[in-house]
Order: sequence, then structure tokens, then C-alpha cells
Amino acid sequence: MTAEPARPVVRTPHGNVRGRYEGDGIAVFRGIPYAAPPFGPRRFRPPVPPAPWDGVRDAGAFGSSAPQPPYSAAFARLLSDPVVPGDDCLNLNVWTPEPGHGARLPVMVWIHGGALTRGSSAVPVYDGHAFARDGVVLVSVNYRLGVEGYGLFPDAPPNPGLRDQLAALEWVRVSIAAFGGDPDRVTVFGQSAGAISIGALLASPRARGLFHRAVLQSGPPEVSDRDKVRRMVRRMATRLKIPATAEAFAAVGRESLLRVQGEVGRLSSPVLGGPAFGIVVDGDLVPRDPLEALTDGVATDIDLLLGWTRDEHRLWLVPGGLLERVDRLGTVALAGSMARCHCGPEVPRGYRTLHPGSGTADLVGRLVTDHLLRVPLHRLADTRGESGRAYVYEFAWPSTRPGLGACHAIELGFVFDTHQAPESAKLAGEGAPQDLAEAMHTAWVRFAVDGDPGWRPWDASHPVRVFGDGDPHTVEGPRDRELALWAADVTPPDSALRPAPRPGSLPRSTETGSVVRRLRLPGAVHRH
Repeated sequence: MTAEPARPVVRTPHGNVRGRYEGDGIAVFRGIPYAAPPFGPRRFRPPVPPAPWDGVRDAGAFGSSAPQPPYSAAFARLLSDPVVPGDDCLNLNVWTPEPGHGARLPVMVWIHGGALTRGSSAVPVYDGHAFARDGVVLVSVNYRLGVEGYGLFPDAPPNPGLRDQLAALEWVRVSIAAFGGDPDRVTVFGQSAGAISIGALLASPRARGLFHRAVLQSGPPEVSDRDKVRRMVRRMATRLKIPATAEAFAAVGRESLLRVQGEVGRLSSPVLGGPAFGIVVDGDLVPRDPLEALTDGVATDIDLLLGWTRDEHRLWLVPGGLLERVDRLGTVALAGSMARCHCGPEVPRGYRTLHPGSGTADLVGRLVTDHLLRVPLHRLADTRGESGRAYVYEFAWPSTRPGLGACHAIELGFVFDTHQAPESAKLAGEGAPQDLAEAMHTAWVRFAVDGDPGWRPWDASHPVRVFGDGDPHTVEGPRDRELALWAADVTPPDSALRPAPRPGSLPRSTETGSVVRRLRLPGAVHRH
């Protein structure tokens, strides 16, 4: 009988943890607390260190996930979101090929997406085995979500969920050497809301020195309008019949809070707009708009890898039949997207000319995706064009699920080389090519190791590495024609809603809210 191998034990600042050796001799530590449970007197407050423990704490299972409402049925068929109950949700996981001091391996810290309302590090697609196999210490993080992490109250500091991420990075700075990682070679990477979070951390003075490279997948540096976030809190307070204060919300049972949060956020999406939770300027952790700060020259010493999927919008439009509903609205939907994007009629006209075979829903999706995502990422890359410190990619492999195309989040199984997992196949379908996963995963590893993913850095020719449309190859300026329409548009925001009528023009008086009412959606729409 073969003896079970000894389990690895590592010392952290708060006590010893015991992990597991898994395939290829990778040591895995799950559920390590980096901050105390954020409940009771700590609810809606900034994170504080966990209480030290004696002996050896078992780190064999994922820790608690942050409280969150479930996905609607339409999205649950495509996105995996396991929930681990419990209060101790500020925890992280480590995959390492060489636990112990001395290895000094590059480190990658994963911040998951989920619209800042859903998600966890326990999603099987985010398994860090392949990164550790290839010589990288992989850390994945849980943080507070929804109203717990991004509610805006008069009696509590803003952005506690983002402060959780900062605390996790501080833990990495102090602790990762004991797991074989180099605290001076840390790359943060995230997708969607995770990438948006990284954009805020990039621009934050308090995060300086905690990471040295950053990957933003399908998420730009941005902040939410404070009034928009307050509307979410007020709508929840109205339904709960309580004041819109942290003290009052802290007295509400968790299940009631999640139920009401799910109800008031039902129509929040990039396409439809509406109130939503988000990161706000707080004068402290986020002193100003991150995109403005970064384009003004903040953090130009940090290497960037930026990109998107070819058909981002299809994850927002296809589930639940929203694509067909938007197509039926025709020019009314286009007018709503103009209001959403604050653009004049020349922009959607230009998109129709560039994409003559696209239906209305695809045009709306392209418009909103470019406005919210590609335009700001281009701006960010342009700030690094002369220094050679930015690389841009596009993921183009289409899902084999009907209608999804190369949609938002489809690249994740390829980045982690977990595309064969059933949870990845929920979105990508069957038959995902292994050579594509190897190419994309290798690029991310190379970027973490030496800052060069394997293609030309961004310059005036706008080189973009395309994955999934034949062999990986570089194309110059594949989105330049669309993005030039935004540069040429000079329509003031208000005139996008109240123009003078002009014969033959698209209607411009319909605001996004009117489009939402016409859609009469039966289920939830989410930004991943």
C-alpha cells in the first residue's frame, strides 16, 4: 500500500496552513483568510486582518463565497457560479509548484468578474493548476459583492469590495514568498468586473508597489456615477421599508437583502443601462476617475495586456431572447443606444455601413460594446504607445452554442487552459481546440514572466493579436474604422436625447428607459 504523500504546510502572517499535493505535484492551498469575516460590527466596513490561529489550519477546501443572488435560469445554463456558505468569505487560494522560501517564481493574482454582484474563486474554470504547472504561482481571490461590497451609504466608507482586493494584494506582498512566489514579480489579471477593478487599482496611490503588470480582459478603467449607485441603494431601502443607511441595512437578514438586490437589479446591463452597483470616486482609494488618471500618466511603469472578445455583446443579448426583442424594436432600439452612448446619428449610420449584414440588435451591441469597452481600452493603450508597455488582443473563436459567437467571458477557459472542464463547455460548447488554449495560456504566462506575450507592443499602427480566427496572428487596426466614428462625433450629450427633427434621420428622442419598458423582459439581464 502506497503511503499518502506528506501534505505541504506553509507559514502565513496569521498562522500555518496545510494544503494538498494534486496533479503534477502542484501544491494547492484553498480558503486562506486574508481578512476577518465582514459581518456583525464589521459589516459595510473596510477589511481588517483575520484573527491569528494556533496550530495548523486545514486549507483543503474552498472558503466561503461572498453573499450573492443566483443567476437567472437563462444565464445559469451558461455560467457556473458555485456558492460556498459561511461568513468567512474574505479568503484566497494558492497554486504553487514550489512551496517554501527561495523559489522566487512569478506570481499571478486573479480577480474574478460577475458585475460586482456575482462570482467566486471556486468557479472550476478558474483552476490554477496549468499556471502552476508552467512555473507561475497563481492566487485567486474572493471579495465582497453587490450591496455588501459596493453599496453607497452616508454612514460607511465607499468601495469595501475594492478595499478587500487591496487587502488581498497586501497579503500577497507579505506572504507569497513562503509559497515560492516573488513579491516583486506580481501580475494582476481579471475579466469584466475584475478588469474594471484592476483599472481602479492601477490608478490608486494606495496600490502602488503591490503589482508590476496588469491584464484587463473585457473591462475598462471606469467608475460609476454616485447617483446611479445611490439609486440602487434607495430602491432597495424602499422595498425593505428602511432608511438608506449602512446601519439599517446591517440589521436586515442576508437572504432578504439578496432577494431585494436581485429584484432591483433585474434590468442592469451594459446594453440596457439602468442603476447598478459599481466602483465610485471616493477621494481615498479611488481619488479620481481611473481612466483620466491613467491617460494623464499615472502608472506608466506598469506593463499592460488589454483586450476583448469579438462578440462581447452576445452574452448580454442572446440568453432569454433579448436579441430578438431588440431586433423587433428597430430604430427605436438604435435611438436608445444613442442615448446610452451619448452619440449622434452619424455613429450608428456609420456602423450600419460598416456592417451591412448585421441586424439591429447586433448593431446596438457593437455600439454599446465599443463605447463602454474598446474606446477606453484604445485610449489606455495609446498612453503606452511610445513606451512599448502595452499589448492588445482580440479573442475570435465562436462558441458552438447557438448564437453566442465569441461572446463575453468565452476566453476564460482558454486563458486558464481549463476549456475541457464541463463548466467551461457550458459557454464555449463542445470541441474547443487545445492548440488555441495552449497559445493563449502561453501568452499570459510569458507576459507574467517577462512582460512580453509574444507579439508587437502597441504603437501608432495599432497591432492586435487575434486568437481563434485561424492561427494566432497580428492585425493592424482591426477596430479603427468603428472607433474613428466616435472620434469624429461631436454631439453634446444632451442633444443626443433632445435633437431638432430632421427628415430621414434616426429618431433621437427615445431614452434608454423607454427601450427597457418596451422590451418587457421576463428575467434578469446581467453584465458578467
